[in-house]
Amino acid sequence: MVEKLMGLPRSRTVVHPGPFRPVRIDRMRDQKGRHFRLSLPGGRTLHESLVQALADEGVASASMTLLGGELAELGFCLALPDPTGRVLATYGAPHTVHGACFIFGNATLGSSASGTPVVHCHGAFRTADGAVRGGHILTDRTVVGRRSVTAVVTALDSFELRVVYDDETRMPLMRPQARRVHG
Repeated sequence: MVEKLMGLPRSRTVVHPGPFRPVRIDRMRDQKGRHFRLSLPGGRTLHESLVQALADEGVASASMTLLGGELAELGFCLALPDPTGRVLATYGAPHTVHGACFIFGNATLGSSASGTPVVHCHGAFRTADGAVRGGHILTDRTVVGRRSVTAVVTALDSFELRVVYDDETRMPLMRPQARRVHG
């Protein structure tokens, strides 16, 4: 394995701009761990389709694997190093392509500080000219095409994922939090 890596360019080193946080990955365990599969029909944005389908299942936080499907319109961007060094990364200009084939992706459903559903998604896709690309999928600008997108979902019912500010990266990140009790 080591021999195969020789000759390849070295990965970019990422240095977090904020104070060191000894616990880099927060974790919580869901006691139920419900798993199910969704078929997201065409004509709606990926964001609308995921949020509505998961709300119908009573899910507010989830981890998802997206497998295949057609995207009539796809909005995406790339994470780039911040030239000022103020934050860990910034998003580049949004790109839009039409008629893409979705190959694979990972998405997370959580909520903003105000409780609005947030879907964070990265994926790989093939454009109409055959190029294989990837990036941060702008789910509110991505419309599912005629061939549905399949999502394999792990519901996180005993806690929630919420966007909070992270001092170390100086960026908003989704973190597991105790579930809010509404009453």
